[in-house]
Amino acid sequence: MRKNEADIKKRAAILFASWRADWNKFIKEVLGVTLDEEQQDIVTAVQTNKLVSVRSGTARGKDFVAACCAVCWLYLKPRWNTKGELIENAKVALTAPTDRQVKNIMMPEVSRLYNRAKRRNFVLPGRLNAYDIRTDNDEWFLTGFKADENNHEAWSGFHAVHTFFIVTEATGIVDDTFEAIEGNLQGDSCLLLVFNPNTNIGYAARSQKAKRWKKFCLNSLTAPNVREKKNIIPGQVDYEWVKERVEIWCEPIRTEDISERENDFEFEGQWYRPSDLFRKKVLGQFPKVDEDSLIPLQWIELAQERWKNYHLGNRNYCRLGVDVAGMGRDCSVYCFRYNNYVEKFDKHNSGGRADHMKVAGKAMNVTKNTTGTMIFIDTIGEGAGVYSRCLEVCDEEGLNTKKANIHSCKYSEGSKTKSGKELTDITGQYTFANMRAYLFWCVRDWLNPDNGMNAMLPPGGTFAEEATEIKFSFMGSGRIIIEPKEDIKERLGFSTDEFDALANTFYPVQLVHEDAYDRYEEDLEDELY
Repeated sequence: MRKNEADIKKRAAILFASWRADWNKFIKEVLGVTLDEEQQDIVTAVQTNKLVSVRSGTARGKDFVAACCAVCWLYLKPRWNTKGELIENAKVALTAPTDRQVKNIMMPEVSRLYNRAKRRNFVLPGRLNAYDIRTDNDEWFLTGFKADENNHEAWSGFHAVHTFFIVTEATGIVDDTFEAIEGNLQGDSCLLLVFNPNTNIGYAARSQKAKRWKKFCLNSLTAPNVREKKNIIPGQVDYEWVKERVEIWCEPIRTEDISERENDFEFEGQWYRPSDLFRKKVLGQFPKVDEDSLIPLQWIELAQERWKNYHLGNRNYCRLGVDVAGMGRDCSVYCFRYNNYVEKFDKHNSGGRADHMKVAGKAMNVTKNTTGTMIFIDTIGEGAGVYSRCLEVCDEEGLNTKKANIHSCKYSEGSKTKSGKELTDITGQYTFANMRAYLFWCVRDWLNPDNGMNAMLPPGGTFAEEATEIKFSFMGSGRIIIEPKEDIKERLGFSTDEFDALANTFYPVQLVHEDAYDRYEEDLEDELY
């Protein structure tokens, strides 16, 4: 009998360890739930990341998968010693903008999972109540409550060895509340945001741009029930609901009018253009960008997807943009652009001081190892010293051609070619207040799907945060001007270094070749992209 008990305990320990290693296995075998592939990816992300952000269409299962994660955290994270004493506790906090959302949406999802496991003969510890699951240990529990923007002290009691915060309808919660939550993200902790993308501003919207977050988008068009035209997963959005919304909220378009920037999509053999309501409620996309925003997030996401499917053949003919760190800035940024492909943003820590020799040395090293490399440096501020040092290296080593391909990008200079010709946007309609406005607009034109540039950007980094924060306006003269850098930095909390480095690569000059290094180069704007 003892041997049988020992065998049972051993098998149970092995099984429990397998659930701890793979939460989706626990969800399927204990909770009796089959998640779709995208939901499973979210579970894995919560298991392995500190910050996870999920934007979603309606009834796509965002709150349900959040509840699955909550139950997994509560029961798979704690640790006990051989005496059965809790040595690593776990706490789970569920919150939303209203009490109704906590009581009638979040907790019922948790309750269904708890009771479903019980019906499958898996009795999970703890007492299930309207707002929580309480165990016999006061330091091991799950609780739900309304996020009170006037009571940040409510979050102070959530220090634990394993701490999990889930925020649903996160766009409805003020930034101060998130700051209070982040104050508890120490040790093994996680913050999961789930929301419909109703607005482009706020903490939740920014989470979909920031590199520190693992990001997901649940599109109702790709839901299993919609794809299969039958209810495979009860409770999720179904085919008939989506079909009706397509008819009510979308406009049929011709194939020749398809535009990526509009989120046009095909449904039942017909192409449609979605309204903003359809974008938010079905596609899980943010509403159209504000009129004064330079670049929509959608354009960047498209460029990042293209990047994943492309392999760079060689590294010749690079346009290298350099944004130089100065006092109080941590990194110098190098942007490696090859026509429509940005290979990478290479960042180097400067320790808060400008190291002209080091930055110039790295830039010049790129030119020595490749053919046709051009260097573009913003020479307002610390960049002037780097530019001068690059020219000195060329003089010392007799690199006349390379010297001719090192360029000073002065953002304050007029938006004209070297021959005095007015620079315009790709359509020839818009003119610019200065070179900064022109270069920033070049990035916009390059990323705009309607222009067919097929721009490719590496995922990650801070580029998306930077680009989507920049605003422009029209002067009385009709010229486009970009808002001051200080205003952008105040909202972001950091400088637009990656964006500036890319913008530099669009400076309007052409490559000077070996056989004509000393000739005057007339600009050819149509080849700059």
